[in-house]
Amino acid sequence: MHTLIATLLCATLLCAASVSAQVTRTEITKATTPADDAKPNSAAVPDVYAVAADIKRVVILRFKYQADLLAGLEQMVKQHKIKNAVFLSGVGSVRNYHIHSVSNRTFPSKNVYLKDPSTPADIISINGYVMNGKIHAHMTMADEHRAFGGHIEPGTNVFTFAIVTLGILDDNADLTRLDDKTYR
Repeated sequence: MHTLIATLLCATLLCAASVSAQVTRTEITKATTPADDAKPNSAAVPDVYAVAADIKRVVILRFKYQADLLAGLEQMVKQHKIKNAVFLSGVGSVRNYHIHSVSNRTFPSKNVYLKDPSTPADIISINGYVMNGKIHAHMTMADEHRAFGGHIEPGTNVFTFAIVTLGILDDNADLTRLDDKTYR
């Protein structure tokens, strides 16, 4: 009888643990204004343009077990007074992840947020920019089944370690419109 009760209790606890550790998926519309979302491309905005900038120095960041990846990036950008930078590399592993990615093809844009509190993954790459002190970082991860990724969100915690390399650009580099979806 005690064995049966213990088995049922264990099964109940395992079910409760698996329910609480499920992946959450939230879709959010990222509208700017109805006018901005409806406007066509402008002939005054080039299809592609270049921003020339020299790398002034390289900063290598090392994250320890359980560190929040995005919070650590924000802390280091502030601490090292980094205005503009390019992510050159990122490797390591995470205990869990919270990311978002685009989920539609027409304006207004929509983002899907995926949060998995129990799935570890290797960090294959981290890339993106720091633009006027604002971090726009993407991460590609892999587990035993697939590679996946998106924008890094709060609550992505490091497992073994993470190493991120930033190429620091001149403060005068004009990166202001690079991620402006209305500049079209």
